[in-house]
Amino acid sequence: MVLFFSPEANERPPYVVLSKRCFSPWLQPDLKHEGGGQYRLDFFERLRTIMSQILQNKRTTEKLLLTIFGNLIYAAGNNLAIMPLHLYSGGFTGIAQLIRTVFIHIIGLPVPKDFDIFGVIYFLINVPFFLYAYKIMGKKFCLTTLFSIGMASVCLSIIPIPVKPLIEDRMLAAFFGGLGSGVGAGMVLRAGSSQGGQDLLGVCLAKTHPNFKVGTVGIIISVCVYTFCLFMYDITTVLYSIVFAVVTGMAVNRVHVQNIKIQAMIFTKKSGLAHAIMTELRRGVTVWEGEGAYTNEDSHILVTVISKYEAHHLQEIVERIDPDAFVVLDESVTVLGNFQKRFTE
Repeated sequence: MVLFFSPEANERPPYVVLSKRCFSPWLQPDLKHEGGGQYRLDFFERLRTIMSQILQNKRTTEKLLLTIFGNLIYAAGNNLAIMPLHLYSGGFTGIAQLIRTVFIHIIGLPVPKDFDIFGVIYFLINVPFFLYAYKIMGKKFCLTTLFSIGMASVCLSIIPIPVKPLIEDRMLAAFFGGLGSGVGAGMVLRAGSSQGGQDLLGVCLAKTHPNFKVGTVGIIISVCVYTFCLFMYDITTVLYSIVFAVVTGMAVNRVHVQNIKIQAMIFTKKSGLAHAIMTELRRGVTVWEGEGAYTNEDSHILVTVISKYEAHHLQEIVERIDPDAFVVLDESVTVLGNFQKRFTE
């Protein structure tokens, strides 16, 4: 195979000329017939497209790995810390725990030693809500959520629940179990997915009812779970379970930064930055014209509000277009009005 640049000096960017029989399939979309069995393509434009696809695939892989490890950590926090002490999580995980308790300890259902029905129950109670979400949230979000639910179910089933507690002190178990579960759940949310359950139902209701808060579903379900626990265990067990739920929620909020709003003010002398932010981040931008007091040079002042999760992407955009730009990020802002909350990317 022989590649050579077009001799036409006035063509920018340069083109690659090659024989029809030797080009590989990935080049075909940009090929243009030149006559005499010769084809040409905008080589650098196609290269940029390929690199963009590779980068996108890399991000997808990172999200999948984040989802896998997040569910693994989440399940470990539940199975290793609180389950041996008969403490209960909130939400759908707590419902699955209660059903498991009824099947194993009340009905006496025999289960294999190396496999627990906890994850199977968790998966089954998520199925109807997943079908409901599929009609509302769209294919992409539901597929990632289905993968996450499957991973959570597998991890909850294969991670063994110790007969003898690893942490015998209930307060320590509630704290460290909640810390692990919260970090894991936050990692899954940060990957643009969810573990189903109350999160999935809450997101759907928030989309169909604008004034509805996602966390409301989790609170209602958790109250029902802990109320039911009062009839099976003493008040101390319920209180330690609530401690676990509170620590889990706090850890999720620390890891999942997507709902933390940031005001970004960017000072740049180059054009095109506002368009890139609107195109790639899909956020509105206000542009002011300014002048440097020392240099007396004109500059553009860009103001936008993004989520903390989008801050890294904004930094990449600025470094790509204007590495010399001056950026100020402020988290201490209160946003009223039409700020779009993103549950998925």
